[in-house]
Amino acid sequence: MKKVLLHTCCGPCASACVPRLKDSGCAVTMYFSNSNIDTRDEYEKRLAEARKLAEAEGIELVADEYDHDAWLREVADGFESEPEKGHRCERCYRYNLARTAAYLEDSGYDAFCTSLTSSPHKPSAKIFAASDDSRFLKEDFKKREGFKLSVKRASELGLYRQAYCGCEFSKKDMERRNAVGA
Repeated sequence: MKKVLLHTCCGPCASACVPRLKDSGCAVTMYFSNSNIDTRDEYEKRLAEARKLAEAEGIELVADEYDHDAWLREVADGFESEPEKGHRCERCYRYNLARTAAYLEDSGYDAFCTSLTSSPHKPSAKIFAASDDSRFLKEDFKKREGFKLSVKRASELGLYRQAYCGCEFSKKDMERRNAVGA
């Protein structure tokens, strides 16, 4: 059985990925690596929701160390004004996938993938381009109604669905869109 590490951006997105991976015969572990999240409180809230999903699925969840300051230095510095889906996001994908690959290196997993591709707000091609690791499974979880399934499962499990990716830049964009629409 292939052991797969699922980089988990959040419980709702992963809720469509875990069953698909399990159905394909994989042993799945969720890897919550999200130093992009703007506050420790928001990080803990999303981690708690990922834990709910892991418990419901009967699988393990591993949480990476949260270090937003390192993320700001290594990913966002100089890219603060980039639009959503721009270069800052591409750098963020690389950062999170590299951390997942590093964990995989010492932990005995065969492959890894990411729940980021279940969101219609994340371009799968850019996510796939963010890792050249041969163990990275380029699974587009949006396909076969993956996003629709994630919304349904998140509702069934009572998972908190956030309105932005997690970083302060995405949050500002969301707040700006909401102000225009109000």
